[in-house]
Amino acid sequence: MRILIVSNRLPITVVEKEGGLKFRESVGGLVSGLSAYMDSLKNSSFTMSECIWIGWPGITIDDNNGMKEELKSRALSEFHSYPVFLSKKSMEKFYHGFCNKTIWPLFHYFPTYAVYDEDYWEYYKHVNEVFCDAIMEIIRPDDVVWVHDYHLMLLPKLIRDRMPNNPVGFFLHIPFPSFEIFRLLPKRWKVEILEGILGADLVGFHTHEYTQYFLRCVLRILGHEHTMGKIIQRDHIVKADTFPMGIQFTKFNNAASSLEVQNKKDVLKNTLADYKIILSIDRLDYTKGLINRLQCYELFLEMNKQWHRKVILILVIVPSRVGVEHYQQMKKEIDELVGRINGRFGDIEWTPILYLYRFLPFSSLVTLYTVSDVALITPLRDGMNLIAKEYLAARTDGTGVLILSEMAGASKELGEAIIINPNNKEEVADALCVALEMPHEEQVKRNKVMQDRLSRYDVVGWADDFVNNLLQSREEQIRSEGRLLRTNIMEQMIKDFKKARRGIIFLDYDGTLAPFAPSPRMAKPDEEILKILRCLSEISKIEVVLISGRDKDTLQEWFGMLNINLVAEHGIWIREIDEDWKMIKPLRNGWKAQILPILKMYVDRVPGASIEEKDFSIAWHYRKADSEQGSLRAKELIDALVNFTANIDVQVLQGSKVVEIRNAGVNKGNAGLYWISKNNCDFVLGIGDDLTDEDLFRALPEAAYSIKVGMSQSCARFNVHSYMDVLGLLEQLARTSLIKPNPQQR
Repeated sequence: MRILIVSNRLPITVVEKEGGLKFRESVGGLVSGLSAYMDSLKNSSFTMSECIWIGWPGITIDDNNGMKEELKSRALSEFHSYPVFLSKKSMEKFYHGFCNKTIWPLFHYFPTYAVYDEDYWEYYKHVNEVFCDAIMEIIRPDDVVWVHDYHLMLLPKLIRDRMPNNPVGFFLHIPFPSFEIFRLLPKRWKVEILEGILGADLVGFHTHEYTQYFLRCVLRILGHEHTMGKIIQRDHIVKADTFPMGIQFTKFNNAASSLEVQNKKDVLKNTLADYKIILSIDRLDYTKGLINRLQCYELFLEMNKQWHRKVILILVIVPSRVGVEHYQQMKKEIDELVGRINGRFGDIEWTPILYLYRFLPFSSLVTLYTVSDVALITPLRDGMNLIAKEYLAARTDGTGVLILSEMAGASKELGEAIIINPNNKEEVADALCVALEMPHEEQVKRNKVMQDRLSRYDVVGWADDFVNNLLQSREEQIRSEGRLLRTNIMEQMIKDFKKARRGIIFLDYDGTLAPFAPSPRMAKPDEEILKILRCLSEISKIEVVLISGRDKDTLQEWFGMLNINLVAEHGIWIREIDEDWKMIKPLRNGWKAQILPILKMYVDRVPGASIEEKDFSIAWHYRKADSEQGSLRAKELIDALVNFTANIDVQVLQGSKVVEIRNAGVNKGNAGLYWISKNNCDFVLGIGDDLTDEDLFRALPEAAYSIKVGMSQSCARFNVHSYMDVLGLLEQLARTSLIKPNPQQR
């Protein structure tokens, strides 16, 4: 078994130099973290035999000199990497366009920065398809695929469509926004993005909030409810869960004690011996709140003159997206603000801010972590922020104070830090005072708790946790698929059907023979359904029983012309062939007058909800209502009805987007037994999709073929994916008869 890691960039960057290819390691938290995980697999007894990284190599190559094949060969043999080749235009529209001008600002809560360009979207789709094609070139049947980040949100579904049996995981490394932000995307885009992510078996996020926002968007936009983070799709089950990414804790902890770092630390300490050091390190990005941070430091200096000439802010900004106009403007504002603060408060002997605009090598970075008294990390929005964790890992003596924005995902794990709102300048300025004056004992006490936590759940533990959960999800999927109606079972069913002397077929309607419709009346059967039922009804040895929750008048209107038995309101009314409608047992419906006012109140509360009143039952439908509101109100309504009907002989049931109240003791199971007891059948088939069909499944003989439509748990022996599978099965059964449908009846 291999694991294929798929991300926008490879862990290597390829450059063309003097007619040849040069390789150098890429930088970044994801690259270093997953590289550490890949290294750990080499020294473990884990079942993964090999790890291959798939992504863009950082170069555009014209394949006129065989250079692509050379790159493929060397990348795979030397770096366990497989390149995805993209044109300059594709990268411009996909990466610099849709990824960085649409998804990045929107998911980081900067909607005014987001650009909605149809051309960008089309290239985003195209590049995801190119990645899928590249994966198909090397994937094996037992490979595990782990897709990373917002660049490739359509990819999980594309992989599943072509390799449905391979486990696929997806992890988002940036925030997943709330519904109110996500809904700003054009409808088609947001639907395809959610469906793309739902192609995975396991979807991971850094925080519980992001997970819940995702699940809420799936409910509000696609209408899919979840149970404990599990979403049942047509052909698989998706689990959404939280996996906060860790760091290479030991690497930073050990580096802090290395000779190289100690030497650099001594030099820096001698230079800044008289000052407390506040450290700020970030990429140049508007999400990091750099201008806010400098303004907070300026306010701190205004409010606390006692700290003048005693404190220095080391501001390190790593260049990012050089050449993008918005980032250039931000860099200019930062430069001006640093100059203003230094000019306003500084003098010949003291510079309040030491400003570095460059990338720092690892040893220099760790040196700054170890020498700083305070780390000031105040992003306006951040998926995780590993710098906060790295700072703590490097503090081998336990000292140092972390000031961390509550808008960073890491704040959910690092609650012992000083958590601030980066938009509140006074709060940040006060936090700086508290941090600079915090006793060493308090620093050590706080940091020890966080360091222990980070050392236990490091980046390898994070990756192991995700992959193990992915494999478990896949095992659960395999167990679920083990109940699917396979070809061999279907063939045996057809044989039993052919040789049967007497048989009976029980069929639900909505969700079983026809898809659900926005309103009950819109689900009228089409000619295909009527044709199949007509063919089955003309087989003399078979009785067909359509057993539905619908009222008898509707069933009579839609199916009364067919030679089949009908059951209405889940078993209250029955109509045998060539007979009138009758009740299985006498029932009362006086309770309806007491229940209707409650249902009407909930219709008023939920726009789009409606009431369907039948002879001996009432249904409250919410399929046309807002998915989230309908789901919440349905639970509330059920709770109210259960309490209200405690002394009334009725039953409250929840179906697919419907709450139904009916007389107790009457169900599809009893109706099924009515026909089974009348017929000495050696072939019985029952198909349904709803909770109400479980009563029928339980009532059927042990040897009966019982089939649940959908992948949820059931008393039925088998499952099929959708109503289309049911129609296909019934069509095959109808074909086994010598009777052919009369063309005039079509």
